[in-house]
Amino acid sequence: MNLLLIAIGGALGSVARYLFSSAVLRASGSLLGVGTFAVNVVGCVVFGVIAGLAERRFVFGPHARVFLLVGVLGGFTTFSSFAFESVQLLRDGQFLAAAVNIVGQVVAGLVGLWIGFIIIR
Repeated sequence: MNLLLIAIGGALGSVARYLFSSAVLRASGSLLGVGTFAVNVVGCVVFGVIAGLAERRFVFGPHARVFLLVGVLGGFTTFSSFAFESVQLLRDGQFLAAAVNIVGQVVAGLVGLWIGFIIIR
C-alpha cells in the first residue's frame, strides 16, 4: 500500500514541481535557478508544516504522511527531505553529523554532477 501511495504522490508532486517552477520562471523572465530555488523553499515550508502537524497534533496518520511527505513532496523536491533530516540531526544535538550531512551532500552532489559531465566527454 505504501508503494502505491508513494507512486501516486510522487507523480502528483513531479507535475506540481514542473508547473510551479515553470510559472516562477515565466514570472522572473527565465532567470536560471529561480524556479528550482522557489520549489525548494516552498517544499521545505510545506514539509515543515506537515511534519509539525503530524508531530504535535497527530493530524496525519501513517498512510497520509507517506503519501504527502515521501510521495508528493518527494516528487516536488527531495531538498525538503534533505533539509528535514538535517534539522532533525540539529534538534537531536548531533551537530557534527548535521554538518557532515549538509556539507557532504552539497559537495558530493556537485562533484558527482561534474564527474557525470567528465564521463560523457
